[in-house]
Amino acid sequence: MKVTKKFTLPESEIPTQWYNIVADMPNKPQPLLHPGTRKPIKAEDMEGLFAKELAKQEFSTERWHEIPEDVRTLYKIYRPSPLVRASGLEKALNTPAKIYFKNESVSPVGSHKLNTAIAQCYYNAEQGITHLTTETGAGQWGSAMAVAARHFKVGLDVFMVKNSYNTKPYRKIVMRTYGANVHAVPSPDTEYGRAVLAKDPTCLGSLGMAISEAVEMAVHSDNARYTLGSVLNHVLLHQTVIGLEAEKQMEMTGDYPDKVIACFGGGSNFSGISFPFLRHNFLDGKKTRFMAAEPAACPKLSCGKFEYDFGDTEGLTPLIPMYTLGHDFQPAQIHAAGLRYHGGGQIVSQLKKDGLIESYPIDQRETFAAGITFAQSEGIIPAPESTHAIALVIREALKDKAEGRDETILFNLSGHGLLDMAAYEQYMDGKL
Repeated sequence: MKVTKKFTLPESEIPTQWYNIVADMPNKPQPLLHPGTRKPIKAEDMEGLFAKELAKQEFSTERWHEIPEDVRTLYKIYRPSPLVRASGLEKALNTPAKIYFKNESVSPVGSHKLNTAIAQCYYNAEQGITHLTTETGAGQWGSAMAVAARHFKVGLDVFMVKNSYNTKPYRKIVMRTYGANVHAVPSPDTEYGRAVLAKDPTCLGSLGMAISEAVEMAVHSDNARYTLGSVLNHVLLHQTVIGLEAEKQMEMTGDYPDKVIACFGGGSNFSGISFPFLRHNFLDGKKTRFMAAEPAACPKLSCGKFEYDFGDTEGLTPLIPMYTLGHDFQPAQIHAAGLRYHGGGQIVSQLKKDGLIESYPIDQRETFAAGITFAQSEGIIPAPESTHAIALVIREALKDKAEGRDETILFNLSGHGLLDMAAYEQYMDGKL
């Protein structure tokens, strides 16, 4: 493990605005459609499900959105997050490439998810909402929501994919410690969950199912709203704080990224690191490549079909124009549960359709091998989701070595894997 160089910003450099890429996209995303009428919906149509300000952000075409001071104050607990030169990984690979990573694992819950959880809970609390529901795959999003909901004194029910509920028990305990109620999906606590269990009592769940249960509980509860951890435009908006900080930090290094890489589930951390740099391709003629690393078990951008589809399994959400494997798709129970989602977001799917971003499916064994290489060279054990990004970084860095290029690669370390050690043990014992 080699000593690495860290680039940090003072608290005063936390962005004061989020960046909305819709303002600069060559082709705007197609509209969301009402699940009943199949006609375009407006912000007010979503106010029964989301806080009014979040619904407004979802449909916004304004380039910049002010970050509320209360949100920035909470960001100061862990932001600005460091940018790190991965010199240990460079040495291990013997590559001429320069590798940098934005370390989002430093947040209190160990992932980037808190960036939007704080914002979503703030807007709901400001509106006087007293209860929230949400879904979670591996538990990072549920943990982030549990922290934020507790701070803003809002009740929270988290619907967690049953496979993760069973195999990642500490994530469940983290959420409960912060005061959230946690349900294993499919659960007996909603009409939809009971229907799934009646058909298949052994079902281990999916993110689509978890969303269906969370939405059902929200619409049937008093003064409640639903929150989502990825996919939707307002979620991606909040995550741009990552890339906006990284812009300033890359200036400190004297380098500019030739490639920006992140893992991809619904698009939140990929968009967060990518969108602020992508705007320079649009506006300033930069030629950076943006590369999404997705699981081979759930390769929606690489193998899915671009069409209107539901964001959940039951069909309660608006129809989203996206690359999808089908809202009833049941992916293999890989350990990167946060990436086991059937579709990409509206914005990211349009960018993929227009050839402005790239996607690469990666096998689970390759990702864990990459995670161990990173841990041994940089000292940080990455989350199974983040190992997908690292695997793609290693591929590209080795290409640079073979072809004699000295490119600059920036990737997002979306979270640590200290609550995922059972998965690493399975890989090392040859049982994955």
